[in-house]
Amino acid sequence: MFMNQRYAQSPKEVSELNTDGLRANFLIEDLMQADQFNFTYSHFDRAIVGSVMPVQKSLGLPVYDNLRAEYFLERREMGIINVGGPGAVSIDGTIFELNKLDAVYAGKGSKSVMFSSSSSNHPAMFYLYSVPAHHIFPATSMKKEDASPVTIGSKDTANERTIYKYIHLEGIKSCQMVMGLTLLNIGSVWNTMPSHTHDRRSEAYFYFDVPEGQMVLHLMGQPQETRHLIVSNCQAVISPPWSIHAGAGTSNYGFIWAMAGENLVYSDMDAVAIKDLR
Repeated sequence: MFMNQRYAQSPKEVSELNTDGLRANFLIEDLMQADQFNFTYSHFDRAIVGSVMPVQKSLGLPVYDNLRAEYFLERREMGIINVGGPGAVSIDGTIFELNKLDAVYAGKGSKSVMFSSSSSNHPAMFYLYSVPAHHIFPATSMKKEDASPVTIGSKDTANERTIYKYIHLEGIKSCQMVMGLTLLNIGSVWNTMPSHTHDRRSEAYFYFDVPEGQMVLHLMGQPQETRHLIVSNCQAVISPPWSIHAGAGTSNYGFIWAMAGENLVYSDMDAVAIKDLR
């Protein structure tokens, strides 16, 4: 059994892609399907972006031939955030109850990871992000309210938003993962603007709570040669280290950001002034 795979691209290659090419390489559309796992293996920092939505039954984390491993987390760690109804994640027999926007970390060596929903009428929706790991850290959960919320931005620039940090240097410990989420206030639509790149790690954005009939225009590419993707609810974007990652929606929404690479410093980024974007 193989998971989807995306290879790494240089700025030159991306500059030659049309809309279909951009979407095929960077947009992940098939997330949050009932009673199944969906994973995409990216060769940027060997990050895996995935999801599972257990509706009628509990589901155990499978193993894929891509990994050449006895079990999924033999050499990996995983961050998990629930964006749906109440549910639970069991990690080697320890059960973590997760409401919407609660998170749990599964460390290297976790053999059994099970996902379940409290109700099939309002199932949990687990977003999953996994990267290689070299050290074992314990399984740990965190409630949304404990995730160091910080409100930034302004109504004047339509980017008033609250950032929640779960897996980072001052939060849940990991080998190389930094993970959290951002919620935009009603009336605000811009995320991560002014934008930035971080050449020392790649990132993935997962957009959720995008209202029916609305969308997000996600900006990517080099600052002086930007591209865009039209993104719908419960879709994710792979962001290369050399690319900006920002966007604006036709409504407010939320998104999960997850990074991996050379360090765990949340603020390690190279700012790009709005006036310098092209």
